[in-house]
Amino acid sequence: MLNSPGQKGEIKIFSGSANYELAFKISKYVEIPLGKAEIKRFSDGEIWIEIKENVRGAEVFIVQPTCPPTNDNLMELLIMMDALRRASAKEVTAIIPYYGYARQDRKVEPRAPISAKLVANLLQVAGVDRVVTVDLHAGQIQGFFDVPVDNLYAMPIHIDYIKKRWGEGDDIVIVSPDTGGAARARGYAKRLSCGFAIIDKRRPAPNESEVVFVIGEVKGKHAIIVDDIVDTGGTMIKAAQALIDKGAKSASAVCTHPVLSKDAPEKIASSCLEELVVTDTIPIDGKDKRSNGKIKVVSIAELLGEAILRIYQGRSVSELFI
Repeated sequence: MLNSPGQKGEIKIFSGSANYELAFKISKYVEIPLGKAEIKRFSDGEIWIEIKENVRGAEVFIVQPTCPPTNDNLMELLIMMDALRRASAKEVTAIIPYYGYARQDRKVEPRAPISAKLVANLLQVAGVDRVVTVDLHAGQIQGFFDVPVDNLYAMPIHIDYIKKRWGEGDDIVIVSPDTGGAARARGYAKRLSCGFAIIDKRRPAPNESEVVFVIGEVKGKHAIIVDDIVDTGGTMIKAAQALIDKGAKSASAVCTHPVLSKDAPEKIASSCLEELVVTDTIPIDGKDKRSNGKIKVVSIAELLGEAILRIYQGRSVSELFI
């Protein structure tokens, strides 16, 4: 069992039902078995949770992305936190690899909600002491909390894959699918010593987009689109086609969160995308097979495991990305 100096309690890691496989990989990395908890649903849909071991005075980490079904998984996280609090856990850290409702981070129309802030309020009322997440859709969501938030980045994992798959330097170009992701694309391009381009995109309605213009030199290069979320796949597919039309040698994409709703895998299969690389913040559930093998998954487990150890030991988390 991992020990730490000072007044730290025993470390325990629990998993909700949203992504048990990821939680198991994390527990294997940190060499701490997953805590025992029973999760049931009544016939009317209500969630019931019982913690099956002593957590009094423990430093508890809960792994639970709020991915689809978003509302069920969010409620499960809140109820598990409440159960742990009532069982006298010393501190509860929510490991939320994918933060649902993150795209509703501001008022875009009159009388619209800011749901990302509402979720932050719910987590704090439930008693969360710290939140760890990966590639927040909007960085300002960290400011919605009055507790520490560690926003980890999948960039190092993606860059390792890109180097092995396509190399680095002038043969590749990193592409942002919109102007909002330009800073992310520039960060990738700097670490890969290559150029970057931007897709000028318009979004006439939610989950709909149209490519207007490609800004940057992509001709004769392997174009790699980088983004945080792939949902319906429409943006990614249209961007890939625009890059091929502009003379790119190939068009691929790396994304952190594979929401892949509805028939997204089938659309990716029939598109000009050569490959879509995603992490396991959200379980794939066979969607890679529906894409004819175009979807590749790299694991975020070691990064999250290392973050858990550093938080527990009082060490820097930001050093992971220096």
